[in-house]
Amino acid sequence: MGDFNHLDICWRDNTARHKQSRRFLKCVDGDFVLHVIEEPTKRSAMLDLVLTNKEGLVGNVKLKGSLGCSDHEMVEFKIFRAARRAHSKLTTLKLRRADFGVFRDLLGRVPWDKALEGRGAQESWLVFKLQAQE
Repeated sequence: MGDFNHLDICWRDNTARHKQSRRFLKCVDGDFVLHVIEEPTKRSAMLDLVLTNKEGLVGNVKLKGSLGCSDHEMVEFKIFRAARRAHSKLTTLKLRRADFGVFRDLLGRVPWDKALEGRGAQESWLVFKLQAQE
């Protein structure tokens, strides 16, 4: 969690104008990190980020107004313990048994340009994940 000060990042489209911000996006995307705040935290910009590498670990994110003279919103969120996550199924893939040809064929049948049109990185990942599970 923190104030990352990348004003030029568009989180919906996963794009940025400046090289440093594009590098930051590449790191976040490359490490499969999830960004869980969906509203601007400073005027119309999303500068304060809560990043996690596990879906379901962080939730109940709320913006609570500014504190004192700050021009940033306070961010409240919960970190769920292992007890809460114990209800979800954990699947371990055995990649040595995988038939990547079939996987490639199935994913090749989806018109990805239309399926992901107008979606940001997070939403596109969820669409991809749902398609891969079918």
